[in-house]
Formats: sequence, structure tokens, C-alpha cells
Amino acid sequence: MPAEKKPIIQVEDLTARYGDRTIFQHVNLTVFQGEILVVLGGSGCGKSTLLRHLVGLNEPYSGKVRIDGIDVNTNDDRQLQQLRQKIGVSFQSGAMFGSMTVGENIALPLLEYTDLPPETIEKIVRMKLAMVNLTGFENHLPSELSGGMLKRAGVARAMALDPLVLFFDEPSAGLDPVTGVELDIMIKRLNAGMGTTMVVVTHELQSIFKISDRIIMLDKSAQGIIAEGDPKKLKDSTDPRVHAFFNREPIGQEKEV
Repeated sequence: MPAEKKPIIQVEDLTARYGDRTIFQHVNLTVFQGEILVVLGGSGCGKSTLLRHLVGLNEPYSGKVRIDGIDVNTNDDRQLQQLRQKIGVSFQSGAMFGSMTVGENIALPLLEYTDLPPETIEKIVRMKLAMVNLTGFENHLPSELSGGMLKRAGVARAMALDPLVLFFDEPSAGLDPVTGVELDIMIKRLNAGMGTTMVVVTHELQSIFKISDRIIMLDKSAQGIIAEGDPKKLKDSTDPRVHAFFNREPIGQEKEV
């Protein structure tokens, strides 16, 4: 990204462990304003663990994560409140409350973090649904939506507070190819229209090439980042692990003969 871009997320010497097991160590990363960063890698490499650290769900073994200058693991309640309004998370399953309507789900962050009157909240809910092509679905229950619609409703809720950063956990998982492409197009449109910084965890090559400005690739054995940059250039990487991922090739003895 251009040097003049403002750093929004700063990861400094981050190490993650579960008990005695190290997932990754000494990870350093900067995510810039308005970019779409894709986090990728094979199973067990730590993609989801990194995401959990970025949004403050996990406490680092060592190192720090800052979003807009705020430590995501701060004990300062005022700063934590500010931070929660700066981020939105779109979970893999949509993570909507099944007993609440779609509109009520989207309104929930607004009721929790603002003092806006009900009529204003209703307008914001309708606006967010329109942004994800779900106009008129505010009174539907999540169970009445298709998989793709549920994902889009989850994105609408993640955007309720106009966050500085949007995090996506495997947005195309479980979707048919056409619906997956439609979701990719929507993510790019929202990024272009709102300038929102986005971090996307995925292993879907089609999505990676379509939406990312930059990628980082994690590797289980290396316990950290093994590649960073433009995915189109990394496709020709001389690192066999990176080359195999981007070209859908097995490594070593598993190759076809």
C-alpha cells in the first residue's frame, strides 16, 4: 500500500499459544486505511487464531495488537468501549440471534452503544439492509433466509455502527460458486463506497484474487507469516509452500505421477 496511507491495525511481535502449543510467534503486521487484507494458509496454520487476537477475543502470549492506536486487550473501560464501536465482525455462520428478526439483530449494536431514538435506528437498519441487497427483509427471521442472505444480513449487522474496520471469517464458506462471487462483489463494493478497512480470513482462491489488495500467508510448520504481497505475483513464488497453495498443487511425494 502507498506510504501515505494511515496505519489502522498494528500487530507487534505477536505470539499465540494454547497451553504449551505455539500457534504462531513473533508476527508483525500493519494494515492500512481502506485496504482489503486477506489472511490465508493451510489448515491449522493459525488464521482463525490471528483473527481472534485482532478483535481482542484472545489474550496474546506476548506482543500487542492495536486498532487506531488502542490496545485491543486494554483494561481501560472507556477505551474498550471506543474500540468496540470501531470494529465489526462478520462471522462464518452469520451468528444471528434466531429468536430475533433480522432488523432486531442489526439494531442490537445501535441499542447497546448509542442513544439514538427508535425511528432513527429503524432508518439505519433499513439503510444497512439496502447496502447488502436485502431491502424489505427486516421483519424476517434468520431461519427464513438462505445461506447467502444470512451472510449478507450478518454483514449488515457488522456495519451497524459504521466501523473503522470490518473483519470477515470465511465469508464464502458453504456457499455455491455463484453466491460466493456475489458476496465477493458486495465486499468490494462496500470497500470502494465506504473506504472501510477490511481483514478477510479465507482459503478460497477465487475470492483471494477478486477482493484482496494484499495477502499474508501463514504456515503451520513455520509458525508465522511466510509470504506477503500481491497474490497475482505470489502465484509465481519460488517458495514451494506458497506456489503449491496458489496453484492448487500438492507438495513433494503427494504429487501425481
